Amino acid sequence: MRRGEQATPQAAAPQTTAPPATTAPQPAPPSSAPALATGGQDFTKEVRLLFRVAACSGSEPIPPALTATVEAHCKALLPLMDLYKKKYVEGAQAFLVNLQPKGLPTTIVYPFGGGDLLSALTTYPSLTEVTTLSLEHAGDPRRIDNIDAKKLEDSLTRLRKGISGLLSLSDSTSENLMQLQRGEIPGQLAFFLIGLAIHGQEPTGLRYFRIEPDGALHYMTDKDIQGAEGQTARNLNTVWKSPDFSVAFSNAELTFKPKDAPEGTLRVHRHIAANLMDGPLAKDPRVLKHLEAKGKVTAMTKAASYILWSTGFAKIRNYLLANMVFMTSDSTGIPPRYASKAGFVQETYGTFSGPFLEANNQDAESFCELWNSQPAPRAAVPLRLRST
Repeated sequence: MRRGEQATPQAAAPQTTAPPATTAPQPAPPSSAPALATGGQDFTKEVRLLFRVAACSGSEPIPPALTATVEAHCKALLPLMDLYKKKYVEGAQAFLVNLQPKGLPTTIVYPFGGGDLLSALTTYPSLTEVTTLSLEHAGDPRRIDNIDAKKLEDSLTRLRKGISGLLSLSDSTSENLMQLQRGEIPGQLAFFLIGLAIHGQEPTGLRYFRIEPDGALHYMTDKDIQGAEGQTARNLNTVWKSPDFSVAFSNAELTFKPKDAPEGTLRVHRHIAANLMDGPLAKDPRVLKHLEAKGKVTAMTKAASYILWSTGFAKIRNYLLANMVFMTSDSTGIPPRYASKAGFVQETYGTFSGPFLEANNQDAESFCELWNSQPAPRAAVPLRLRST
């Protein structure tokens, strides 16, 4: 979605893809360096080992007692990663990039994505900074240091089960995401690392942070982390099981760069665990203040359970409409009644006959009218929202 243009909703089935591209798009050099952490406890050693163990990438040595377990995991995971590359990176990425106007902000905001760095890199390969926001907490990286083979096998099995939907259908279920907040491998962090591996990137650093009242980030020091021991991360959905790790590991900043590239301008992914309903955001506006400080951004969302259609999510919807200049989404994106009023133009791709989950009829009918009013391209891919 671009300012002055309307957000284009994505096709109803987010797993559909565009025709294979003859030439895969190459990410442009980062336009500017994102602001990175200047303090806080650094977990580079742990994240590099997790990259090797969970994402089957990198060159970090594996403890001999864990080698067979990791090899078995990678034998099962790598074909799924290759499937995603073929279907989405080689198949859909060129189409998505060609929809994007020149000169978009390379700062991306992706709400309701469950920490889906993978899809963000597929949709916007030139991003320099991406912020994902969801109910899930990032997770504690320290348990990898003293894990035994049995616990590792159990955790990696759970990870493969949890990420299989994202790799094969570009979607994750809430139940799988909930389960990955427990166990010896931090599930959200592992998702991030698998996303990096698929896109030929590697982690260079990992820190955790909290958001201050003015929206600024405070990076967690060793003293902060020790002080939070015993305070379990808060369950942000009342029907979910609570995480089994400290609140200190809720929000993560992961820096990364292309594999084998010299150190240069780093790219950054920040994940924020937050309930984006109006009530929690009104009670605690720190997340919105942090996002607003970014200025103009590019946005995306998908598989968001139609919550952007809901009156209970007006604050995050209004933030997007006021600050984004372009958005790629599926049909769970911003409905026409809000987008057009804010001066956006929505362009549709594929077909839409109705929501795949229960949602309000008013917006379902308006989306049907929107799709029916525009020519149907051959490819079924996301909605594009751009400003006029």
